[in-house]
Amino acid sequence: QWQFVESGGGLVQPGGSLRLSCTASGFTLNHYSMGWFRQAPGKEHEGVTCISSSNNATYYADSVKGRFTISRDYAKNTVYLEMNSLTPEDTASYYCAACTYYGGTYYGHASAFGDFGQGTQVTVSS
Repeated sequence: QWQFVESGGGLVQPGGSLRLSCTASGFTLNHYSMGWFRQAPGKEHEGVTCISSSNNATYYADSVKGRFTISRDYAKNTVYLEMNSLTPEDTASYYCAACTYYGGTYYGHASAFGDFGQGTQVTVSS
């Protein structure tokens, strides 16, 4: 069963930075396009970013473009999300999961490759 494990969340002041990590239990992430999603209270899951498995092309939502960076470490079977210049609007639970991004088009969560896990909470507040 697909299982993603997120870590690295926490409380940070506006303008601060965090790095989230995502690993997998029982399978390798390296073969799949992987992304980060977030869900704020009372809202739907929002696709934040996705990195393609084929050529490491990346997609970013407009709300995070220029502030967030997704990357992957093949040797560690880990996907990272570097978040800078955080604002209170970034407060949410963050999840990693498989995504679909090719031909320059982002298609969102690839649910056939697993559901969202426990996530990691990011709170931006002074």
